[in-house]
Amino acid sequence: MRSKLDKQWFDPLFGRNRMAGAACKQQERANFMDRAEVDTTIRSLIEPFNKKEIAISDATTFANDLEFDSLTVMDFVAAIEDEFDIIISMNQQAEIENFGQLVDAVAKLQG
Repeated sequence: MRSKLDKQWFDPLFGRNRMAGAACKQQERANFMDRAEVDTTIRSLIEPFNKKEIAISDATTFANDLEFDSLTVMDFVAAIEDEFDIIISMNQQAEIENFGQLVDAVAKLQG
């Protein structure tokens, strides 16, 4: 049986831990972006790599329209992985041909 002093001492500590856990989960949910937010963020990340200033749409291809070479692709993927704290596997990268597919893949990897 705990004394009144123990209860006064331990309950607030454990109560804070429960609250911190709930705040953590709420923060994790807030870190996930919807597709529109992912799209906007990736558009800002692509700017330095878009040397020809091509207008970006969901159908814009990296190889043909933007003329990304393998080194540019690696740098761009690294920037995306860092920004979203995700890993895009080589198999996934091989399947992504256009901007829309990339946005969908990043949104899916986040959730």
